[in-house]
Amino acid sequence: MRTPQAALQGAIATPPTTPERTMEHDFTADGLPSGGPPPGGQGARSRSQHQRRKRIVQAAAALASRGGVEAMQMRTVAERAGVALGTLYRYFPSKMDLVVAVVGEEIDLLESSIERRPPSADTASGRAVDVLMRATRGLMREPELADALIRSLILADDVEIPLGDRMAGLLLRVSAGGLTPEQATEEQLALAGSLASVWVQELLEILRGRRTHDQIQRRIEIAASRLLGDI
Repeated sequence: MRTPQAALQGAIATPPTTPERTMEHDFTADGLPSGGPPPGGQGARSRSQHQRRKRIVQAAAALASRGGVEAMQMRTVAERAGVALGTLYRYFPSKMDLVVAVVGEEIDLLESSIERRPPSADTASGRAVDVLMRATRGLMREPELADALIRSLILADDVEIPLGDRMAGLLLRVSAGGLTPEQATEEQLALAGSLASVWVQELLEILRGRRTHDQIQRRIEIAASRLLGDI
């Protein structure tokens, strides 16, 4: 299944805000700065495009962290990222595509955190709970951003949101000794996916004020022990 300050610090760290970055302007039709291709050929161009895309995603997440999904207006995102509006639409044809990119970056950061500091629990379910509670604590440091991402999961009907599948893949790896989705059985995939779905639902409940952190942890521990006990 990011970004300003530290949306998932310790688990999913948010990217920095963008004002201190160099602003871009005078774009050509393909979204590159005017004045011809950048030095260094295709490699430099690819790096430039990657950096521009990353800055757009960071700007979108920074806005969402302060005002929810409503704050992610395409023109405002473009202005904050320092790109032309047309350039933004070439990278992200819709706001939902932009939300998908923010979700993807958040999961990238979570995965990096897990690689640096793997869960140390003795059981598969314990390791899965560690990952999910790290993500929960980090997201709740930026509740507006969390709300924007989770609500987008519900509203999306024509864009695939990667949160559930990617979280399921991460849970498989940490709980089953590096098992990948390609190596897993259909049952293992279903079990990990079910636990990821439970986590998303519990996030909704805490964002709505219906659960405490301790209640969520207990419910996730119960679900993990049942779903991953024999994985």
